[in-house]
Amino acid sequence: MFAHVRPALAMMLVLSLITGVAYPLVVAGVGQAAFASQANGSLIRNPAGQVIGSALIAQPFTGNQWFHPRPSAGDFATVSSSASNLAASNPALVQRIAESLGNEQGSGPAPLALVMTSGSGLDPDLPPAAARYQIARIAQARGIPADELEKLVVEHTERSLIGPPVVNVLQLNLALDERTR
Repeated sequence: MFAHVRPALAMMLVLSLITGVAYPLVVAGVGQAAFASQANGSLIRNPAGQVIGSALIAQPFTGNQWFHPRPSAGDFATVSSSASNLAASNPALVQRIAESLGNEQGSGPAPLALVMTSGSGLDPDLPPAAARYQIARIAQARGIPADELEKLVVEHTERSLIGPPVVNVLQLNLALDERTR
């Protein structure tokens, strides 16, 4: 019987070392060598070199002087990232949307991206229309012309081969802060 068990245990040990140790180390090494920024979280640093955020995770911005991101079901915490899973008939969802609408000021109805959470609750991007919707509020709060903000949104609009164009809110707010200093 041991003659049958010993090869099975040896194969389990070899495959465990290959798939549990060697393969992850190779993938991590290739990631660090070829895609260091992405492998380390696409961190954004200030001029002093301090990490101020990630291009991949939304951050809360409050106040009329900032572009606001999508609302977050998990309060922008990566540990609790998820959708709210609230039904359209749930009063808690209606209340949260009403609060989001109250935070946004603009002409006409607010774009859905500013009142509805993303699936992860951490989506760092907005459609350009949602960023443009906020221009009047920011221009008034900062005392700068709306056309300057429009140029800023256009400069930070990213277009990919697939999918709609998007604007990263953190990068847009950093550029806004740099431009108005």
